[in-house]
Amino acid sequence: QVQLVESGGGLAQAGGSLRLSCATSGYTLPNTVGWFRQAPGKEREFVAAIRRTRETTFYTDSVKGRFTIHRDNAKNTVYLQMSSLKPEDTAVYYCAGTFVYYGQTSAQGNYDYWGQGTQVTVAS
Repeated sequence: QVQLVESGGGLAQAGGSLRLSCATSGYTLPNTVGWFRQAPGKEREFVAAIRRTRETTFYTDSVKGRFTIHRDNAKNTVYLQMSSLKPEDTAVYYCAGTFVYYGQTSAQGNYDYWGQGTQVTVAS
């Protein structure tokens, strides 16, 4: 039914920028869309999320002030603008969505749909 496709990953220098996209295939954009990332040998962690209602946003502390999430409902796309990149940001980034409202946007178990992931590599 709902498919999410990430794009925009690649190689960046420390201090540089990248913009990731998460597009819905075959359905409308989920009410809540989140970004998660996973580095080799590490647990998958929450990065950011955005709700349709008032476009409320949420960020993990390590990316506040550097990353910005926004959505374009008409294009069924969510973006993650990543600036001031650090080598620690290197990971596979996944977008996820849910049409159900949950109080905790950071809990990956609350998301029903997941993309395939896109690699982000930040050189030191």
